[in-house]
Amino acid sequence: SASAQKVTYITFVVPGTNGTLPTSINAEGMVAGYYFDTGTTYHSFVRARDGTIATFDPPGAVVSIAVSINHAGTVTGYYSDTTAQHGFLRARDGTIETFDPPGADFTQPNSINVWGAITGYYSDTSGMLHGFLRAGDGTFTTFDPLGSIFTYPASINSAGAITGQYEDASFIVHGFLRASDGTITSFDAPGGCEFTAPTSINAPGAITGSCDGLHGFLRNTDGTFATFDPPGSTETMPASINSAGVITGFWTHTGHFGVAHGFVRASNGVIGEFDVPGSIETSPTAINPTGIITGGYAGVSVGGGFLRIPHDNDEGENQQGGEDR
Repeated sequence: SASAQKVTYITFVVPGTNGTLPTSINAEGMVAGYYFDTGTTYHSFVRARDGTIATFDPPGAVVSIAVSINHAGTVTGYYSDTTAQHGFLRARDGTIETFDPPGADFTQPNSINVWGAITGYYSDTSGMLHGFLRAGDGTFTTFDPLGSIFTYPASINSAGAITGQYEDASFIVHGFLRASDGTITSFDAPGGCEFTAPTSINAPGAITGSCDGLHGFLRNTDGTFATFDPPGSTETMPASINSAGVITGFWTHTGHFGVAHGFVRASNGVIGEFDVPGSIETSPTAINPTGIITGGYAGVSVGGGFLRIPHDNDEGENQQGGEDR
């Protein structure tokens, strides 16, 4: 069961750096993320399944952050040069392409799907934030839910459906689902939620996220909702849902800025809690189709990235056994 599952943990860091934070993992087990150099500057990395790590920055970058990797090993993210923030696309062979939606003076990609389609948001010259879809051929579509003053797309699935959040003129934050045909449906998590923040959509179209930064929610493909919290949680922040409907994220019992612990919510609703062995804080960021979870952890004197691997998966190095609570 999810509450007593035998798992293996692998921890890793980008060598010679001050911090490592994975942000995304694909079906193959490749991980993308970013790290701090010996100062406080961010750079991007890709970790192969065999543990090999490649670091990179787009040309002209002062800082860069990789945010999402697809099944082909293509990575998207954003970087800053000396004047503005832009998007990038890194192919598996290391080739990097940079981009901005038309009229953008600030670009932040957040997710890439199996076909190479990217979603995120950009700022126009007046400072308003809008959603964008960059198709695999490089063409752009920009969009906003009706009544939006700021639009923040978070995730795109293999069918091209996009979820995220938007703010209306009354400063209420709603969730949205943009179908592949461009139709946009807005929604709010139940319970009087005034800040509905979707974070991830899976291949069938189920969405997870948080309500008011306090409770987790699952929006099923038929539009119905389930809300959830690990036992004792005062803050539940789901981060990712895979194609089987398994959700991961973090929770705390001391409110905002409290110590984070990981959780896994199985498709049947059972919630298991976990921490990287020896850690004082565990913050999952993504789960792949086979159930491998990645994210960051902090120990008393060390920290970095981790992989949490169910025992029916096989990885090779720096393994620690563990059992979820």
